[in-house]
Amino acid sequence: MDRDLSEDDSVADLSFEAESPVAPPAELEGLPSYDWLLQRGRGQVFFPMLEAPGQPWEPASWSSFLEHSRVPSVTEEVAREALLSFVSSRCCYSSAAARDLIIRELKQETVFRYRLETFSESRISEWTFQPFTKHSVDGPQSGASPRLWDMKVQVPPMFQEDIRKFQVPHSSLVKECHKCHGRGCYKCSGCHGGGMVRCSSCSGTKRKARQPGRCRRCSGSGRRRCSTCSGRGNKMCATCQGARRLVHFVQLVIMWKNSLFEFVSQHQLHCPAELLSQARGENLFRDENSVVYPIVDFPLREISLASQRAIADHSALLTSRARILQQ
Repeated sequence: MDRDLSEDDSVADLSFEAESPVAPPAELEGLPSYDWLLQRGRGQVFFPMLEAPGQPWEPASWSSFLEHSRVPSVTEEVAREALLSFVSSRCCYSSAAARDLIIRELKQETVFRYRLETFSESRISEWTFQPFTKHSVDGPQSGASPRLWDMKVQVPPMFQEDIRKFQVPHSSLVKECHKCHGRGCYKCSGCHGGGMVRCSSCSGTKRKARQPGRCRRCSGSGRRRCSTCSGRGNKMCATCQGARRLVHFVQLVIMWKNSLFEFVSQHQLHCPAELLSQARGENLFRDENSVVYPIVDFPLREISLASQRAIADHSALLTSRARILQQ
């Protein structure tokens, strides 16, 4: 077997060991509200109870809304301009046909679209670690760690998704690096700690087949410096960055997310759904609150039913794992 073993076996070959320990340090046990984290070894979502919504707002009369929100008639000039705009957005379309096209008839159809956007916040706590750089450690001796929803954070502007991470106060603990066992480095797996490997050009024979003289690549030694560790025989531990110790702590991960429900009423338009979802129209009604109510007695019953279904779906989906901030 052609391999070079280091004389100092105190630097173990740890290149194939797991990067992370399978369980948090036992010393972290006893942190309030984090027992589930230590038992299951994975993140968990916690959420507070929702505040009771206010009274639903009901419009005095939908007919008055529809009267003052009439969709303007589309003239031939407006239709042709829209067609020319579409043609110009396509690189290989000719505008001649659109410009000379004879428009014989214009038919209008009213399409209603209902959209519900729900902005929610969910919190996950997980344990993690980083190299210890001899900075101050905020451990359990400084006090009890706050519960997840007791930590005050700055909420981003409504309906702007974001993910942020925070270190939970009083949850830090310094321990020896689990990857290198406090050595700061480990034996190189390429040369097994020897710093030299067999020459790939001559396969260690010192001479290349069918060529006179010594192998030029290894100067006839049959060995070359290991490129993996640059001949040192060991590599710096990537987990602790050579610091030999890690600071373990509980990390709070907050996710702000938008959930969208969209419904388009039945229509006879031969138009792709994605184009209808991007179309702009007259805004008949808009409501924004911590929790909105379904639309009541809208002239088109399928819109009322869609609003009821949307609010129920978002409530069932989110209230079990998040807190609704705004709808």
